[in-house]
Amino acid sequence: MSVVRVLLRDQALVRIREAIVSGELPPGGVVKDAELATRLGLSVAPVRTALARLADEGLVESKPQSHTRVTAVVPAAVRDAAVVVRAMHELAVRTAVPTVTADDVAAMRTANAAFAAAVGAGDVDAALDADDALHAVLVARCGNGAVTATVDRFTPLVRRLERLRFAAAHGADSVDLHDRLIAACEHRDVEDAVSVTTAIWTALLAELSEETP
Repeated sequence: MSVVRVLLRDQALVRIREAIVSGELPPGGVVKDAELATRLGLSVAPVRTALARLADEGLVESKPQSHTRVTAVVPAAVRDAAVVVRAMHELAVRTAVPTVTADDVAAMRTANAAFAAAVGAGDVDAALDADDALHAVLVARCGNGAVTATVDRFTPLVRRLERLRFAAAHGADSVDLHDRLIAACEHRDVEDAVSVTTAIWTALLAELSEETP
C-alpha cells in the first residue's frame, strides 16, 4: 500500500470520527460511503477502509448489502469504555511523570488555559479538544504504543456522551484538577499525579452515570 493511500485512509478516519463525535453525523444516521467520499473530497476506497475501522471502534455498524449506520450512544457501553481509558491514563501518568520535561509542563498549562477559556465561553467542542490535548502530552511522553492505541480506540466513545452531558460546573472542577495534575508533574510526584488522574476520570464516570436529561 502506498504512503499516499495510507495518508488518505488516516485522513478519512480522523475526519469521519470527528464528525461522529461532534454529532455532525448523528446517532442512527445512515452513512453512504460514496456520498461521504464526495463530502470529504476523497475517493471511496479510503472512506470504506475508515468505516471498517470505525465499525471495529463501535462508532458505526454495518449490515452486509444493506447499510452503514452511526451507532446509538449507549451509556453502559460508554461507561465501560471510560473505565478502560481511565486505566490507560493512570498507566501513562505513572510511566511519563518521571521523565516529564519543562516543555511538557508548559504544553499542559497552555492546554488547561484553553480548556478554562472554552468552559467559560460554553464551547463544549473546544473544551473537549483542549482536555484531550492536555492528557495527550502524558500519553505521548509515556511512549507506550499499546496505551496510545487503546486511548485512541475508546476515547471517541466516551466523548460522544460527554459532549451531550457536559456541564459548566464539571468543567470548572476539571480546571482545578488539571492544575493539580500539572503541579504534580512539574514536581515529578508520581503518586500524586496518578491520584489526581484517577480523580479526574472518576468524576467523569460519575457524570456519565447520571440519567440523560
